[in-house]
Amino acid sequence: MTNRLKKMGKVLTVSLAVTLAVGLLSGCNGTKKSNTNEEKVLRIGVLYGGSDDSWLRQQYTDIFEFTHNNVKIEIVPAVDQNQYRYNDGTTPIEQPDNMESMKKIMTGSNPVDVVMGDTSILKQLIQENMVKELDPLIQEDKFDTTDFVPSVINGLKDIGEGKLYALTPSFSSSALYFNKKIFTDAGVEPPTDNMTWDDMFNKARLVANGEGKDRVYGFSFNRYKGNDPFWDMQYNYVNSLQLKVYDDKAENMTVSSPQWVKVWETISKLSKDKIIPGANLNDPNETWSAVSSDLFLSGKVAMTVSESNFVNEIADANNNAAKIKNFTPIDWDVVTVPVHPENPGIGGNIWYNYTFSINSSAANPETAWEFIQFVNGEEYAKLKSRSNTYEMVSRKSYIQPRQGLSYNIQAFYTLKPFPPTDPKADKLMADKPGLYSITNVGRTYFNEVLENKKTPEEALKEWSEKGNGMLQEIKLNPKTQFQDDGTPFIPEGEVRG
Repeated sequence: MTNRLKKMGKVLTVSLAVTLAVGLLSGCNGTKKSNTNEEKVLRIGVLYGGSDDSWLRQQYTDIFEFTHNNVKIEIVPAVDQNQYRYNDGTTPIEQPDNMESMKKIMTGSNPVDVVMGDTSILKQLIQENMVKELDPLIQEDKFDTTDFVPSVINGLKDIGEGKLYALTPSFSSSALYFNKKIFTDAGVEPPTDNMTWDDMFNKARLVANGEGKDRVYGFSFNRYKGNDPFWDMQYNYVNSLQLKVYDDKAENMTVSSPQWVKVWETISKLSKDKIIPGANLNDPNETWSAVSSDLFLSGKVAMTVSESNFVNEIADANNNAAKIKNFTPIDWDVVTVPVHPENPGIGGNIWYNYTFSINSSAANPETAWEFIQFVNGEEYAKLKSRSNTYEMVSRKSYIQPRQGLSYNIQAFYTLKPFPPTDPKADKLMADKPGLYSITNVGRTYFNEVLENKKTPEEALKEWSEKGNGMLQEIKLNPKTQFQDDGTPFIPEGEVRG
C-alpha cells in the first residue's frame, strides 16, 4: 500500500508539473532566461533542514527543475537538525546562532544563490547588505507585482524601508470568526471590519450568557478549551500593542507603566466577569472530541481569533453534522482582527511562510531571479491555490473562498501586518534562555489579580521587582535559568561566570 501511494504521489507531482509547464511555456512574457543549454546548479539556503528535504522540494523546487531541465537544485540548511537526533540527553544542546549560521552558507567559496528565510532573518540580511534589492530586476523584466495582496507586498517593503528585497508566494493569517446565530438570538449587530478591541469587547459583553456548563462566552483569544488567559493576553493582545516586558538590553523591567496597567485591568475584568473563558474549562468526565474541545465549533463562544485554515475544519464539521453527536452546524463569517486606536489599520496576523531573496554573493544571480519569479508567478499561484489548503497565495486573483463557501475572505488580508521581530531580540533569547522565565513568572502575579488578591497596579509592581532581580542573575551568568517561582539555577554542565 505504501509503495502504491508513493507511485500515486509521483504521478500527481509529474501531472502538476506538466500542467504548470504548459502554462508557463505558453505564457512566456519576455523575462530574460538563462541559457537552456548550459548546465547550472542553483543552491538554495534554508534556515533549518536535514537529509530529508522532500517537503521543500515538493512545494517549491520539483516543478522548477521539471520545467528547467538544465538546472539542478541543491538545498543547503544553515542549521542541520539531524545533529539533534543523536543527542542522548546527557549533554546540553547548544543552540546555534541562526543569523551567524545563515551568514556562513551565504559567504565563502560556494555561497548559496537563493535565501529562504523568515522576516527577522531577512531584516538583518538587508541591514548588512547581504541580499539584493529586487526593484531594479522587477522593472527590467516587467514582472507584475500589482496583483500581490497589498498587505503582503507592503509588509515586505516595510522590512526593506520602502524597497523590495524579497518576495513570498504564500502567507498565513488570522481573522475574527463569529457565530451569526448567537448575535441574532441576542439581538446584537455582528462585528464589523476594523473594529477596535474595546468595541469588540463591548459586543462580547452583550452576547455572553448562561451559567456553568451552559455558559456561552462572548470572546476567546483562541478557540481551544483550557487555554491560559495570561498567555492568550501576551501573544494576542500585548504583542499587538508592542509592549515589552523588559528593555532592549534585558537590563530593566518595563511593565510598571500606565499602558500595562490598563491592559491588565481590561483583560482581568473580562475574565472575572466570564466574558472570556478561564483556564479551567476542561471537564474530566467529558469525552474528548474535535468538537467538544473547540469552543467555536461547540457553540460555546460567540467570537474567536483563528487562522485561515480553520475554514476547512468548520466546513468539514458542517458537512458531517449528521454524523457528529450533539453538533449543530455553525452559521458563521469573519471580519478583520480588532485593532488598537493607537495603530489604526495595523493588526494583521500575517505570517510569511518563506521569503525568497537573492544572495548578494550569489554565483548564479540570474538563475536565482528566474527561480524567484517562477515561484511567485501567476501560473504557480494558480496551481497552488488549488493544491494548498493551509496557506493563501500572495496573488489576490487566486484567493477564493474555499469549498464553494461564501464569506468575507478579504478579512484575512485587509490589515497591515505588525513589524517583524527584531533579530536582536531573537538572539538575546537564544543567548539568555532564562529570559523566557521572566515572562512566565508574570503569570503568577496575573492570577493573583484574577483571584482579587492584588490590584493590577500592585501585581505589576511586584512582577517588575521580581523580574529585575532575575535580570540581575542573568547579567551575572547568561546561562542562568529559573524554577517556576523564579528561583535561579545553573543547568548541569554550565559553569557560573
